[in-house]
Amino acid sequence: MPKLRVGLLFGGRSVEHEVSVASAGSIMGALDPSRYEVLPICVEQSGSWRIGRTGMLPEEVARPERSDLPALAGTAAIQRMNAAASEGRVDVIFPIVHGTGGEDGSLQGFLELAGVPYVGAGVLGSAVGMDKEVSKRLLQHAGLPVVPSVLVRSAELSDPDAVVRAAFAELAPPVFVKPASLGSSVGTSKVKTPEELLPALREAARYDTKILVERAIDGREIEVAVLGGDPPQASVPGEIRPKSEFYDYESKYVDEATELLVPAPLDEERVAEVRALALRAFTLLEGAGMARVDFFLERGAERFYVNELNTLPGFTEGSMYPKLWEYSGLPYPALLDRLIELALDRHRQRETLETTYRRG
Repeated sequence: MPKLRVGLLFGGRSVEHEVSVASAGSIMGALDPSRYEVLPICVEQSGSWRIGRTGMLPEEVARPERSDLPALAGTAAIQRMNAAASEGRVDVIFPIVHGTGGEDGSLQGFLELAGVPYVGAGVLGSAVGMDKEVSKRLLQHAGLPVVPSVLVRSAELSDPDAVVRAAFAELAPPVFVKPASLGSSVGTSKVKTPEELLPALREAARYDTKILVERAIDGREIEVAVLGGDPPQASVPGEIRPKSEFYDYESKYVDEATELLVPAPLDEERVAEVRALALRAFTLLEGAGMARVDFFLERGAERFYVNELNTLPGFTEGSMYPKLWEYSGLPYPALLDRLIELALDRHRQRETLETTYRRG
């Protein structure tokens, strides 16, 4: 049986570039070499594309002097990807490009145009999952619990006094300020006084034109991994316990004191509740393939809030998404196999759809 050729697409132009390279390294190391031939494809922070040799380590491809093809601009890359697919050189793309340009629907649209099967959510699911403000609106409309928030657009910061007044008319401090479409807690601040709000808004505006101001929840951080399919499946829940004041970038990727508890210490009723909420959120936000659904469990009220749906979660072996599935009975290599199967199934399904109008 011939090996599947997997294009492992990583890097990207976002602030999560390094996280993506680390995820790609873990994925490459876990893909069964008897089943897959892995072609590493790096999107540099400049936006150029580099295609390495089969089996080349992701960190090597990320160095220009080690790639065996010149950098490709995006327009040229789509032609190359189409050619590779038609020649049978790429059977499926595993995109693990976190953040802007990778999990916001842009890359997924590129791959749809190229006609290449790919792992994960499609254009709409990716775009909705990335925009926390839009996803909150959709979840709230469907009756799922979300944290109260106020939207601020960066153009409104030209009248800072009005912005501060409007925000605190709706919400009492403390609040969290975050870019609406970014991950890994980049640009996120906890604001305890009105004087701190404007600097936090300006910090978030460095990364996005839409900014969320959310009520701070005194709660536990609970996460559930969802695996697509018909029907989708939810893992056991896990819990994040950062040592810092909140789960920021340093807590996620630098601070070894952060605790990842799998499974989360919850009673059976709470476990069933949060898994059901995760599946509802996944379906409502057009999830496919995989997603990690993040929750707050408010202390005292003991109420779950959906925080966000991450359509391309961190994928190192120490990341929560694979750890949750490992505990749920699906080891890391088998999880990768399943995600690739789902990508190929979804592509075959879409290929059966009519693209030409026929009368009668």
